[in-house]
Amino acid sequence: MSIAAAAGSFELGIIYAIMALGVFISYRILNVPDLTVDGSFTLGASCSAILSVAGQPVLGLLAAVIAGAAAGMLTAVLNTKLKIQALLAGILTMLALYSVNLRVMGKANIALINTPTVFNTGIPSYAVSTGLLLVCAVFVYWFLNTKAGFALRAAGDNEIMARSAGIHTDSAKLLGLGIANGLTGLSGALIAQYQSFADFSMGVGMVIIALASVIIGEAVLVKRTLFVRLLAAVVGSVIYRFVIAIVLQLGLNPVDLKLISAVIVVLALSMPVIGKRFKRREKQGRGN
Repeated sequence: MSIAAAAGSFELGIIYAIMALGVFISYRILNVPDLTVDGSFTLGASCSAILSVAGQPVLGLLAAVIAGAAAGMLTAVLNTKLKIQALLAGILTMLALYSVNLRVMGKANIALINTPTVFNTGIPSYAVSTGLLLVCAVFVYWFLNTKAGFALRAAGDNEIMARSAGIHTDSAKLLGLGIANGLTGLSGALIAQYQSFADFSMGVGMVIIALASVIIGEAVLVKRTLFVRLLAAVVGSVIYRFVIAIVLQLGLNPVDLKLISAVIVVLALSMPVIGKRFKRREKQGRGN
């Protein structure tokens, strides 16, 4: 792999790591399989593209966070107030965002070539993406150690026990999914500005990519403190991008990237089961 390709993979990994932090909140903290991610990622990219064309790329990032958070909160409302199952609630929001994103963009895609972005201000692009990731990671770590954060973690661990302890779990879900999708929206906004285009279908499969990042990171960093778990999401995102870059250089057709992502997630999720079966057979072999 060339130095340029490695640098590009690292930067993409850093930007996608912001989304991985969001999915970590919904998937690992709240224990909610949130498919809103596919829609909120594109929504963030759409808001970012429109405002970047208008000469306001920084405002585009802020709008992406707010729009993404609103999408996540909508999923939470469907789940908690209308009692729609969490998975279905996320699918419904994602489906609605398909039309919303086309409305926001006004067309299927927007090119940002020769358009001001946060990556062409004279500051190195890796410094911009790394700085924003650090801000997001510090915020998530701080929030999860606040009273509201502990309530969120309790609601995810055992919702019934959390309610018996006086925790308003509906509010916890609303806040948690709002933050998770706000981060996802920011990641989508940065990807649009980094790659100089936004497309209405660019969010397809993003939840799988984020899950792969979280799971790969947890396989590498096995310690389970909150700090290490957040770090694992970041490390997993970077590793994932390097894996994708390597398989592309080996001649893989880009059309197969989603398939490869799904296979990576399946392998990562099945590793505990495979490990247990391997140890069981090893013990049986020793017994014989």
